[in-house]
Amino acid sequence: MTAPEATASETTTRLRPVPGAPEPRSPGAAPAGAAGERRTGPGPAPAAAWSPLAPAHPVGPDPALSWSTGAAARPVVSFGQPEVFDERSRHRVGPRTAAAAACLVLGLGLIGGAVTGSWLTGDSEDDATAGRFTAAAALWHNVPVDQLFPPTVEGTGAGPGGADRTWTRVAVAPDSGCAHAFDPLLQKVLAPVGCQRLLRATYTDATQSYVTTVGLLFTKADPAGMAALAARFRTERLDRRTDLMPRPYAAEGTVAAGFGDEQRASWAISVLTDAPVVAYAVSGWADGRTVDAPQAAADAVSSDATTAPAQSGLGNEAQGLADRIERRLRQNIGTGTEKPS
Repeated sequence: MTAPEATASETTTRLRPVPGAPEPRSPGAAPAGAAGERRTGPGPAPAAAWSPLAPAHPVGPDPALSWSTGAAARPVVSFGQPEVFDERSRHRVGPRTAAAAACLVLGLGLIGGAVTGSWLTGDSEDDATAGRFTAAAALWHNVPVDQLFPPTVEGTGAGPGGADRTWTRVAVAPDSGCAHAFDPLLQKVLAPVGCQRLLRATYTDATQSYVTTVGLLFTKADPAGMAALAARFRTERLDRRTDLMPRPYAAEGTVAAGFGDEQRASWAISVLTDAPVVAYAVSGWADGRTVDAPQAAADAVSSDATTAPAQSGLGNEAQGLADRIERRLRQNIGTGTEKPS
């Protein structure tokens, strides 16, 4: 039914009725017209009645109501915003990755520091060794003879059975070359390291029963040459061969005046590798007796040795005095390379 027209006597604005919900239609029924009118015949469908509550343009169904079923409504589901990466965030790392990277850098730093430290330490040690080697080569003319060959040498425990020994210097040979200082075969063995200078002195024991010549051969070799010679002596046991004995220094007017090649009883040879020096000693009886079977000191000092040089203690004389002269040489090397405080 259509509402009556408004009159001039009405004091309020009449509101138009809001159309109700459309009634359900049966299959084949025509759609409803404006203001709830049904279409009953052919022709265009009537325009929908205007209402102030209706939107200006048709819109879709309310999304909030599309999930409703009856009185109870389903929970609203919302999705998080997608992660957006820009140029700065593309390379962002997590805390675990950062910690692992820090550990890696720290580990590499420690390893690098250790390697660098070992390199630096190795260089310092090599420089110090080279300095001592160079200083030792000049000792023959930089150090007084009394420092290399003291007038008296104490040999505590150096005798047979650990007995003490005292040696007194009776002669010092002038520093010279190596001509006629060694037997020809020993001269040939020592030839690769050359001969810079030879220093010799002869000692006797407290009873003047024995005489011993000690020598320091200063070579021209570098550390590699000395190492090669030392290796040969060690592997070929050249220090035990009777045809490679050093010669003694016999001084006129002393108890060693009759100390010649035939009186050699025991000897010791040491090839140094931290200095260009070959140290040696050779011993014999002071009365000039000859020795038919000399024995190397390394064998004569053995407790089960039964040779004449071993039983008389001449092996101990050669070994004990050689060790102490070599020890003094090393002490002078340390003094020569020591910086003043």
